[in-house]
Amino acid sequence: MYGVNERDWKLFCKLLPEWQERYMAKLIEEYKEILNKEVNPSERYWELYNKINKDKKNPGVLITDKSRSKMSRILFYMYRLNVINDNDIVDFSPQLRAEITIK
Repeated sequence: MYGVNERDWKLFCKLLPEWQERYMAKLIEEYKEILNKEVNPSERYWELYNKINKDKKNPGVLITDKSRSKMSRILFYMYRLNVINDNDIVDFSPQLRAEITIK
């Protein structure tokens, strides 16, 4: 790991809320699909309940500790969980992009 540079940190702080809003909009569409299924209400309810419980732990929804020291880890998980993609990280430093996209 390398030290977090100021430009990457500011960009992260700026983009994180946008990414989370975009991801939650995607989740809402998935929830609508569940609610519109042609199954009985209890099945829809429990499927939605379980999905929301799983989704609420995703960094695309909630980050409990947004600190510089955890920035690259947060970005790594967001990338791995498809909250963000290559286009979202193009403006970050090459070092940080390499750290995020390690296979």
